[in-house]
Amino acid sequence: MRADAQRNADKLRTAATALCRERGLQVSLKEIARHAGVSHGTLYNLFGTREALIDEVIGDIAAKRLGDAARRAQACDDAWEGFAGYVTEVCELQATDPALGDVLTRRCPQAVRLMAVCDNTAAAAASIIDRARSAGTLRPDFTTEDLIFFLASNAALARAAESTGAPGWRRSVAFLLDGLRTAAAHPLPTAPLKPAQLHHMLVGEPAAS
Repeated sequence: MRADAQRNADKLRTAATALCRERGLQVSLKEIARHAGVSHGTLYNLFGTREALIDEVIGDIAAKRLGDAARRAQACDDAWEGFAGYVTEVCELQATDPALGDVLTRRCPQAVRLMAVCDNTAAAAASIIDRARSAGTLRPDFTTEDLIFFLASNAALARAAESTGAPGWRRSVAFLLDGLRTAAAHPLPTAPLKPAQLHHMLVGEPAAS
C-alpha cells in the first residue's frame, strides 16, 4: 500500500473506532469519512464495505472485552457470583460502550468477525448459566436466549440512563438478578424463545438453515 493510502487507512480506522464507540455501529460511512478528512470514495477503495471496516476496528475490541468478562465469571469460585457479575459487567459495557452494545444485539449481521464474537459470547454465556443452574442458585428454566433477550431490551435504555449521569440500569439489573434466584422462582407464562426465533427478532430475517 502506498504511503498516502496507508495514512488515509489509518485515519479512517481511528475515525471509525471513535465514532462507533461513541454512537454505535449504525454510524454512517459519510460521517466516518468526514471525520477522517477523506472522501467517501477513498473509504470504499480502501475497505470495500462498511462491514469490513467495522469488523477491522471493532472486532478485536469486542472479542477482548466480552471475552475478559466471561473469563472473570468462569474463574469465580461461586457460580452465582460469577453469573451475577457477568450480567452486570455486560450491562455496563452496553451502557458505556455503544459499539459493544450493538455487537451483542447483532446490529451489524453482515460483519463476519463481529458475528463470530456474538456466537462465542453466547457460548460463554451458556456455560456460565449452566454452571449457576447446576449449583442450584439460578432458576432452572432460565436460558441463554432469555439472557440475550434481556440484553437486547436493555441496551438502548442502559445507554440513555448512563448519559443522564444517573445509571438507573443498575437498579434494573439488580431487580432482574433477584428474580433469577432459585428461591424466587415461580412458573412462567410462556416457553423460552428458540434460537431461530431470537435470531429473527434481532436481525429481522430467518436464521440460515
